[in-house]
Amino acid sequence: MAPYVRLRQICLVAPQLEPVISDIAGIMGLAVCYRDGNVAKYGLENALLPVDTILLEVVAPFRDGTTAGRFIEKTGGRGGYMAIFCCNDPDQRGRNANAMGVRTANVIDHAPYHGVQLHPRDCRAAFIEFNHTDGSDDILGPYPPAGSDWQKFIRKDVTQALTGVEMQSPDPIGLAEHWGKIIGVAPTAVAGETELKLPNASFRFVKGGSEIMSTLEFRVADVASVLHAAKAKGHAVAGNEFLLGGVTFRIGA
Repeated sequence: MAPYVRLRQICLVAPQLEPVISDIAGIMGLAVCYRDGNVAKYGLENALLPVDTILLEVVAPFRDGTTAGRFIEKTGGRGGYMAIFCCNDPDQRGRNANAMGVRTANVIDHAPYHGVQLHPRDCRAAFIEFNHTDGSDDILGPYPPAGSDWQKFIRKDVTQALTGVEMQSPDPIGLAEHWGKIIGVAPTAVAGETELKLPNASFRFVKGGSEIMSTLEFRVADVASVLHAAKAKGHAVAGNEFLLGGVTFRIGA
């Protein structure tokens, strides 16, 4: 089979799971498909919501000394925590990253799922994980981190897709080239910005004061009603954007 890589999951981190997870679900018309008890050993609790076939996860620390807690302290809670990609060769991608000087932080082996997480300091901006699930080359196939029947929780009447991720850096081209080498996708220039285009989403790299995963872009059925729902939950809306879970939600039709 030809090598492939797709965006599988975006992970945000919050000081507490509530009200972040219920606000995302309520505003974006999404449903929680799974809460994974396995993350408790890392001092975390989580919840996942499918946005079509990409999973949006929020994790929150419940004890001191967690990696997620240190991330919040370091960033002031601003920026996405992890970009997770499915592929057919996580170990090979991990070795390629190691050869670039990007260390492996953690290997998760829960058959039929196998994941390789790379060190966030070496990745810059956020954690990168590559994973593969046996028999899951179909994007709607099994994906154990999201539970046994995550597909049944897909809701598309409000939010139709997570289309893009915006990464911010003082050196956006350098960060794009670095992530492009790790992921195995050549950067392209689009409207004066540098982009990594995957089959199901794109990563755009823009100038900013710090290196963070700054924005998630969504396609929705009715932009005005989503922005109204965000205001009703007490979030400040500017144009077609609001801040939630440490990242900007940018809404488009």
